Amino acid sequence: MPSATFTFPAGFMWGTATAAFQVEGHNAPSNWTHWVDEPGRIIQSMKPGLACDWWGGRWKEDLDRAVETGQNAHRLSVDWARIQPGPDRWDNDALDYYRQILRGVVERGMTPMVTLHHFVDPLWFSEQGGWTHPDAPRQFVAYVRKTVEALQEYVSLWVTINEPNIYYFNGYITGEFPPGRKGDVSSVYSVLCNMVRGHAGAYRVIHEIQQRARVGIAHHHRPLLPARGWLPLDSLVATLGQTAMNAFPDALDKGQVNILWKRTRIPEAAHTMDFIGLNYYSMSEVAFILDSSRQFYTQRYPVGAELSVTGFMANIPAGMFQALKWAHRFNLPIFITENGIEDVNDALRPRYMIQHLHQVWKSINYNWQIKGYFHWSLIDNFEWERGWTQRFGLWGLDIETQARQRRSSVDIYSEICRTNSISTEMVLKYAPSLIEILFPG
Repeated sequence: MPSATFTFPAGFMWGTATAAFQVEGHNAPSNWTHWVDEPGRIIQSMKPGLACDWWGGRWKEDLDRAVETGQNAHRLSVDWARIQPGPDRWDNDALDYYRQILRGVVERGMTPMVTLHHFVDPLWFSEQGGWTHPDAPRQFVAYVRKTVEALQEYVSLWVTINEPNIYYFNGYITGEFPPGRKGDVSSVYSVLCNMVRGHAGAYRVIHEIQQRARVGIAHHHRPLLPARGWLPLDSLVATLGQTAMNAFPDALDKGQVNILWKRTRIPEAAHTMDFIGLNYYSMSEVAFILDSSRQFYTQRYPVGAELSVTGFMANIPAGMFQALKWAHRFNLPIFITENGIEDVNDALRPRYMIQHLHQVWKSINYNWQIKGYFHWSLIDNFEWERGWTQRFGLWGLDIETQARQRRSSVDIYSEICRTNSISTEMVLKYAPSLIEILFPG
């Protein structure tokens, strides 16, 4: 049997990612704290409760676990609702606590990447109309200034906004996120433009405060393929869908928002990414349809794709390569800011992780500027409208006792992080079914 090792570049960042609302507990008044209290919004009416109790101090033991298993970086977010509980009020105690957490990351020898907006808006901001309000960009920039001034001692790697396309799509098209507007296309465009303006202002403020800062976004990219390659209408809806979902990073590159027939110049947004963060989970096929609901497409996983237990996700590692190829066109450093799969039994995760990281290694060998990988997630957390029904953590969580449960994927990821590589021996040990796929012959 052949023996080989796929080695990653020296200095490659290996980490996990978390988000404030999903792990902290004791959450401040926000669009999401109210959303989870509304009947029918969350699967089985689940509540975050203490979540992973990071606001109660258990971040310390979780970060200890991360560094003890070879991780050299961690991506986390701060909660705007905690930091700015009112339009003219700042909670310096909250900022001090975030400083403590970030000092803990640095003291453990890990590099922090901080996300400033991860789906959650302060309640006062939401009540005035959120990102549809004309003053939203200015208010966001004021929050960013206050936060970066407070945390700059420990952080120089910033994500302004996480998955803006998921924020406006789920909030204003499907209605699964607050404010729960379904099919509100006009608001989507308003939110998109204001988020672009907010990012552009934040980018400049961060560089004003920190010349050495690197600033980017975390973009959710899902490659869309025509279900029937021979049918031009399937190709058309795939192209339109991809253009709409990628409008945000395109605007930060070109300084113009383009969706279908709408065009808005925002010149101050051009070239306001020092890196691009890529969140990749899976890819889909789309097919043209025309039915009484006025929907003109349907989306599905390819036939025969390996699905997670709930069917929510599919293991399609080739999509990682396609996503990285898309990101490469910006000619910027790339961080994989999220990648993982829901798997309470830890049965699919070993194959998913190794296959996707093999695609990352393959992409690096094309001389694409891939600088790091953040697995989603360090520990099971509250997965938004899906509550506790999906378990993405390397470590499991008993939400009743707060006990952490070490899954075998911890050991896989630890070996990869420690050796900066994937070897034949690792694959034989953790995912032997992949030997012929990764090491043919």
